[in-house]
Amino acid sequence: MKKIITCLLTALGLTTACGQENFENVDVAEFAELTENQNVVVLDVRTAEEFAEGHIEGAILIDQGQDDFMEKAKATLPLDKTIAIYCRSGRRSANAAGRLAAENYKCVNLKGGILAWKEAGKAVTTDTYEVDIFKTKSGKLVKLHALMHSCIRIEYNGKEIEIDPVEKLGDRIVDYTAIPNADYIIVTHEHRDHFDGATIRMLTKDNTQLIMNQRCTEMYGSGKAMTNGQKLILKDITIEAVPAYNTTEGHLQFHPKGRDNGYILTLDGLRIYIAGDTEDIPEMSAIKDIDIAFLPCNQPYTMTIEQLVRAAKTIKPKVLFPYHYGKTDVTTIPSQLASEGIDVRIRHYE
Repeated sequence: MKKIITCLLTALGLTTACGQENFENVDVAEFAELTENQNVVVLDVRTAEEFAEGHIEGAILIDQGQDDFMEKAKATLPLDKTIAIYCRSGRRSANAAGRLAAENYKCVNLKGGILAWKEAGKAVTTDTYEVDIFKTKSGKLVKLHALMHSCIRIEYNGKEIEIDPVEKLGDRIVDYTAIPNADYIIVTHEHRDHFDGATIRMLTKDNTQLIMNQRCTEMYGSGKAMTNGQKLILKDITIEAVPAYNTTEGHLQFHPKGRDNGYILTLDGLRIYIAGDTEDIPEMSAIKDIDIAFLPCNQPYTMTIEQLVRAAKTIKPKVLFPYHYGKTDVTTIPSQLASEGIDVRIRHYE
């Protein structure tokens, strides 16, 4: 009977063939320490409804009860990171940890789940946007929020940075009223999925610094215009404007050379490249030492999957976020870049 039970558990992914768990169970204190480690991905395996009620900040959601759980997990989770998993009480996360560990993931399960986390007085958030947390060279936190499409929110050292803030695209809405007013608003170009004057006005306070390309400053009536190659050194950040344009014949009219910007933000030594709407242009070979890159992927307006992979191999960021991808299937990108040592993170930047 014991052998039958062990075989059943093994089939569920909860044990090894020897009857031992193939992942580690940790208490709240150990799990909390893991959430501060950049080599750890925090995974919530509950339902979307449970996640919305409250979750650990920085966690990504993949419902282990869905049929495509493993498919989504493999497309999203890097094999070279520790996966710190939790659910409500620890049972579903143990199941998920076992299944992932059977696929060679290093997994850690939170004993008692989020119930134990809350009981210990640990904070949860109801922000349903995905958040990735990084540390600068001196240990300051940088939080990157996946809002939608090209809209990125960055929290850094008490400052709010909004990239291409747009309130509504189709039936998707970002509730910017729930986000603090911005210290910096940075806009790549004037297309309506990047430039939204009403949202910019809503986010602006007395000392907000607005950085855009020349055409956007003309349309908005104010702001600091940057052109390709310019560098702006501010108190908290350094901003470099870099080229962003189309190269494919028949697509050149969408983003002509010299008009639009990509940006490199340097936050206390942490370098973030936001490519804007571009293809894999020759100028990318001069972009070096990038910690985090946002590369777009939706032809005919930006890059194909092949172009994005080629661009990533050129830039060699430590972490890559495909974004602005619409209906493009980006789930093959992690496997195509596996040999490059690039941590590819698929977030909801449709």
